[in-house]
Amino acid sequence: WCFSHNGEVPKYSNKNASDCPLLGKSNRRDLFYYPVGETDSEAVFCAILNALRAEFVELPTLPVLYETIQRFCGEIVAGMESSTILNFLLGCGQYTMFAYSWPGARPGSKVWNGLFYTVRSPPFETARLADLDYAVDFSEVTSSADRVAIIATKPLTENEEWNEFKRGQLLMFDNGLGYSELHDCHEVEQLGRGLCSKAMPMSKKKECDTPALLRKLVDDAMETPGAKFKRGADLGCGSGCAGVVFQSCIEHMTGVDISSEMVNRARQRGCYHSLRVGDIELVLCNCKAVTESEEKSCSNDASFDLIFACNVFAFVRDMRGVFQSVRNSLTPQGGVFAFSAEFIDAEEDVKDGTVEPFVLQSCARYAHNRIFIDGLIKEFGFGTKVVKESFIRKHEDRVVRGVLVVLTLPTL
Repeated sequence: WCFSHNGEVPKYSNKNASDCPLLGKSNRRDLFYYPVGETDSEAVFCAILNALRAEFVELPTLPVLYETIQRFCGEIVAGMESSTILNFLLGCGQYTMFAYSWPGARPGSKVWNGLFYTVRSPPFETARLADLDYAVDFSEVTSSADRVAIIATKPLTENEEWNEFKRGQLLMFDNGLGYSELHDCHEVEQLGRGLCSKAMPMSKKKECDTPALLRKLVDDAMETPGAKFKRGADLGCGSGCAGVVFQSCIEHMTGVDISSEMVNRARQRGCYHSLRVGDIELVLCNCKAVTESEEKSCSNDASFDLIFACNVFAFVRDMRGVFQSVRNSLTPQGGVFAFSAEFIDAEEDVKDGTVEPFVLQSCARYAHNRIFIDGLIKEFGFGTKVVKESFIRKHEDRVVRGVLVVLTLPTL
């Protein structure tokens, strides 16, 4: 582990090690790490290490480690939000580095202390320093396989796009890319870039891979094994995790997400032929008007043969509008609609004697009523290929179950 910190953390400033607040499950009797010096940086680093040591008896998976570090950061800041400045880099192992920012300015100072990052990837160009007449042509010192993230307390160059960390944002960097979604952390681990140790066994807990599970169900439901869809759409594509899984079965794939930042990350994966920023329903309507560049790589028919959505409808309140837009955007005969959803528990789906179509859960995600979704399937003329219960995600160490659904429009 290595740690670099810029900021001011009152909870851990000018205190003896025995007086510093504890994090997570750690207790003073079993403290193992102690700061050599008296800085708040050393005290915070030791507090995080002691909390991690108390939290795990097995080496955690990257999604679990991400959630845990995020929780510790919240504990450090809690109660002193206005006076705390916490910007740090936390490296663990040969692949993974976490970066967190709780920005601010010290009393009497106009200097803003935060974190910014930029990603350099092919094709590399010349970067010019912002505060010095100096430039480097990175195309001369890199290869086509290189990609690197630069993290600093302020933008260092004047001709590169720098992204400022949001307050309280934690990013996990791997291979030059920053991740904040748990399924992205899981995907990185699946590539063999997770934690490893000779002293601690690896966790045997399984993480959910909803995109891979949904792709398998789509493949199994097809009448012609191995056949490709001409046009597909990934709703709520995020950073492209599901797109990577589905790209081999789609000739021309469009990604849709409401966040421009997520679309930029998805673009770096290189699996989409087209990416759109905006609301799912509006973008689906606009996608009916195919651009000239898209017409060259797909049929003149603007309809999609496959529309899929992984871990998206938990953020959609009423799914009727989505069903309507998907129905209008699918190939009229044989179009496929595949998605994951969280269902309301049977005990929670009745309020004042009426069936609730959806509820907002304590985790700020929507769960939908099975009867309500079955009604939408019938209303919009879909046929059901597969409805399979599945482990969708984890929330505070609790397994959240839901369903994976594959629907089709009937052929004549």
